[in-house]
Amino acid sequence: MGMIYIMLVVSLLVALFFLGSFFWAAKDGQFDDDYSPSVRILFEEELELQKTNQETDGSTKV
Repeated sequence: MGMIYIMLVVSLLVALFFLGSFFWAAKDGQFDDDYSPSVRILFEEELELQKTNQETDGSTKV
């Protein structure tokens, strides 16, 4: 019976640790931008072309 109490306390401590980690990440802005990472791969080539053009002739048009 004593083992159940120990496991209960340990599981509550682990749960509080993960809850605290979640709030810390949310406060630091980890979840602020949820749109651009999902579409970044779609525009990566276009950004590379703009960067290459800007380095060669100074323009930003593709």
